[in-house]
Amino acid sequence: MPPTLASLVHHSALKLTVRAGDDRLDVPVRWAHVSELADPVPYMEGGELLLITALKLDAEDPEAMRRYVRRLAGAGVVGLGFAVGVNYEETPKALVDAAEEEGLPLLEVPRRTPFLAISKAVSAAIAADQYRAVTAGFAAQRELTRQAQTGGPEGLLAALASQVDGWAALYDASGAVVASAPEWAGRRAARLTSDVQKLRDRPAPASSVVGGPENEDRVELHTIGTGRRPRAALAVGTAAAPGTAERYAVHSAIALLTLTTERSRSLQAAEQRVGAAVLRMLLAGEPDHARAVAGGLYGELLDAPFRMMVAERVPVSAALARAEARKGAPPVERPSAAALAAADTGGDPFAALADVVESAAARAGEAVLVVPEGERLVVLAADGGAAAAACGEYAAALETARAGIREKVPGGEEGGLVVGLSAPAGPIAASAAYKQAEQALSVARRRGRVLVEHERMAAGSVLPLLADDAVRAFADGMLRPLYEHDATGRGDLVASLRAWLSKHGQWDAAAADLGVHRHTLRYRMRRVEEILGRSLDDPDVRMELWLALKAATTE
Repeated sequence: MPPTLASLVHHSALKLTVRAGDDRLDVPVRWAHVSELADPVPYMEGGELLLITALKLDAEDPEAMRRYVRRLAGAGVVGLGFAVGVNYEETPKALVDAAEEEGLPLLEVPRRTPFLAISKAVSAAIAADQYRAVTAGFAAQRELTRQAQTGGPEGLLAALASQVDGWAALYDASGAVVASAPEWAGRRAARLTSDVQKLRDRPAPASSVVGGPENEDRVELHTIGTGRRPRAALAVGTAAAPGTAERYAVHSAIALLTLTTERSRSLQAAEQRVGAAVLRMLLAGEPDHARAVAGGLYGELLDAPFRMMVAERVPVSAALARAEARKGAPPVERPSAAALAAADTGGDPFAALADVVESAAARAGEAVLVVPEGERLVVLAADGGAAAAACGEYAAALETARAGIREKVPGGEEGGLVVGLSAPAGPIAASAAYKQAEQALSVARRRGRVLVEHERMAAGSVLPLLADDAVRAFADGMLRPLYEHDATGRGDLVASLRAWLSKHGQWDAAAADLGVHRHTLRYRMRRVEEILGRSLDDPDVRMELWLALKAATTE
């Protein structure tokens, strides 16, 4: 620990005597400084033991001493050393009274003790304290390194918590707690998720302090990683500000976790190349070869039903771009889900989605395969697992954000992703699952949805698929002659055609629905054939007309 006034008083060679403030001798001394100025305060930094002989002071003037001592105390001077036998044979009572009044420790320095000896004693004690801190820091670094090698992040956090006499927690790219120590610290760390997300929005490296004297502890947050955006974050909770040795331990932990993170990224790139080979083999109908290549890396994923996801980027709409560029425009809300804070995405929606599913899979102990494929991202995730669920939650957050943007900016839409999700499949049916995901992706793109599941699309109606500009144009072109005829008031051919087709060509049933005689309906259907130049006896014509009528009424 640093030197204190008490340690200087107990220094046998200095022979110092306490004249005032004996209850405040445990204050650390940052330096010992000699000054005979009437006002040395402008040259003080706080924490000094000021040594004087009162060469330029009237030390017997009570009012002058009160002003002098009050100024020193206000500047953070921790003690005053007064040399006797130089200008004054004993410490003046006015100075003693002023020091007692302000609570400033006053030490009497005998003539045989030079100020230089006190300065040397303080300097030696500070150097010894720094040496102890550095030695302790190196010991902490060795212990943290050993724990990182043998116990992984959990062991490192446990060692760090012991070194700082507090707790520590590691957060992943999405802001979720990955590990904590001691065991009880997980709940405390989880309450800081919002603070971690704020920190991740700042350029790395970044740090912040939350909490303080009025809270349960003081917590330092540090980003982990060397990229533009952090890959993880470290929280360290202590009762007070860490000392030098504790600071060494924290910085060592940050360095070790950064090395681990960067190594993980290199391994991840290698795994991704293996994953791409596994995907190619699955799509080529070679599941056995895919299993052999995957080995233990993706083996579990290929032994149970999985979902295939195919994602594509979509651009930010021109309307949204104009709104955001317009000066004074109201801010457009972005998705606030923790997933959107994925690290080092650089605005790349593929990187954000990959981070979401990989983080969820890592927390759940699942295997997940993520493969960039040109302008697409392909993901294989366990059916019903955490990664697939996280993708759904991420898509829901984006969907909500897009809806808010369309409200604020007519014609505006959030750029980002469209995702198609296959039905559950196994390795043998991987190619079919990929086609299902592509079909769902195509529907998502047409509907302006973030994610469409093939199962729901297949179990639903075909009618929503008619809500397409090309289909509507076809319907309008096919039915326009009938609409133009009806507009002249010479009959209701469109309604009659709809009723006849809905009753599968049954004249009496369709005529009853319309409230007309069946001969009237027969006449109207002949007019439809004449106007369109097509025969209603042709089943393809009837099918096209029915779809055109449905498309004309589909929103």
